[in-house]
Amino acid sequence: MNYIECPHTAETSPSLFLAGGITGCPDWQAIVVEQLKEMPLTLFNPRRSQFPIHDPAASEVQIRWEYDHLRKADAILFWFPCETLCPIVLYELGAWSMTTKPLFVGIHPQYQRHQDVQIQTALVRPDVAIAHSLEDLVYQVRHWLHSSQLDSRGLI
Repeated sequence: MNYIECPHTAETSPSLFLAGGITGCPDWQAIVVEQLKEMPLTLFNPRRSQFPIHDPAASEVQIRWEYDHLRKADAILFWFPCETLCPIVLYELGAWSMTTKPLFVGIHPQYQRHQDVQIQTALVRPDVAIAHSLEDLVYQVRHWLHSSQLDSRGLI
């Protein structure tokens, strides 16, 4: 696995952007990174180990990095934790649902807008199976990676 954390960058494939709650929620990204560490994959993680909160330019750097890496990524994983509403993640899911990019969407069972995310996603992207745990979400990513590797070797 190749791990890229904001504000760093890389141009490797296959790649997966970890979209989801950062502020006010557990570090779910660390769990996903740990579970995918043996996979031939680049993970783009917007959660920084140290965010320069006192730097007035840091927010713009963060937003631009996320904008760029959502576009660079071959696929996007969305996780909606129960601790926060995640308005930016809702916006990003809405935007990326209108594309054909592979999406993996997970919703904690106690997430406040669980039903909204599930119904809206099903209407726009019926190909996306909603996961209700990080483990199920990681399983979907592993299956996608395995399928894409077989396909790239002409075995499917």
